[in-house]
Amino acid sequence: MSLLARFQLDHPGFTLDVDLALPGQGVTALFGPSGCGKTSVLRCMAGLNRTPCGRLTVNGTVWQNEALFVPTHRRALGYVFQEANLFPHLSVRRNLLYGRSRVALAQQRVAWDSVVDLLGIGQLLDRFPQGLSGGERQRVAIARALLSSPRLLLMDEPLAALDAERKNEFLPYLERLHDELDIPVVYVSHAPDEVARLADHIVVLRQGRVLAAGPLTETLARLDQPLHLGEDAGVVLQAVVAERDVAWQLARVEFDGGSLWVRDAGHAIGEAVRVRILARDVSIALEKVEGISIQNSLPATVEQLAQDYHPALSLLRLRLGASPLLARLTRRSAAALRLEAGKPVWVQIKAVALVG
Repeated sequence: MSLLARFQLDHPGFTLDVDLALPGQGVTALFGPSGCGKTSVLRCMAGLNRTPCGRLTVNGTVWQNEALFVPTHRRALGYVFQEANLFPHLSVRRNLLYGRSRVALAQQRVAWDSVVDLLGIGQLLDRFPQGLSGGERQRVAIARALLSSPRLLLMDEPLAALDAERKNEFLPYLERLHDELDIPVVYVSHAPDEVARLADHIVVLRQGRVLAAGPLTETLARLDQPLHLGEDAGVVLQAVVAERDVAWQLARVEFDGGSLWVRDAGHAIGEAVRVRILARDVSIALEKVEGISIQNSLPATVEQLAQDYHPALSLLRLRLGASPLLARLTRRSAAALRLEAGKPVWVQIKAVALVG
């Protein structure tokens, strides 16, 4: 399964020119600064922007090529905007019924009860949009999109209008969508924390061009195509909860390359989780260091060094088993340790965020 897209479009300030081969399942994040073309790509996928000679194939179904252009209303897609755009004169229930009415009964693949339960909106059905919080409105907007039984779900910065507290309340619902629905999602964001929690695949855009694309973990760890994340540079690793230390409220998670102690978030033994490790929280030693507060110390191998965002800094890519890791250190420290590709080292990880 795959999503193949080719779009060229003149845009104020630059020309959008992208050629994408995306997985036909999971969440693909379109990531980059404001004005880089993320929303334009989404609108092209939806058919809202018509591009001459554009191409789009969704899991084998052609929506656009040189000879065919399927209009937006005939594309089996759901589109969630930054603002919920609910019908203010309709109750939540009737907003959802409108979404379901877009598809014939025989083609309905998403059940009403499962969507209502998944997004936790059962108690909202008889309320009207003006009486909902921003997060509640967005959950209803996603439910309406899902009830149209889309083959593709497009989400354009759905958390942009939410404050930090509402955003944290909302993210678990998006994680449930990721885990429980077999619908490919293309998710526009410029927030690294959202991408870390939700994405399986990432496309980095800059000035209408693809700067980097690939699976999340390996793409975040690339040094040849810097993502300009600054202090947010780091990796996201897939792990499994292996042990819980109830007395100290800690959990040990295992990944391909070792294990880490993290704050216990209540996940069950054997449950899959994601851990995010920022480059600024990784230090390097030539030998294992004892008698320090940092409990996460692992052997690794240096793979690559590169100039970081400031001339005094280096960004180091390491390998722990099959897993990549980034570390930020001064160029002087890198020189003093004589770091080079292939050199064995010990990494000390000061902080690990469990992000899902």
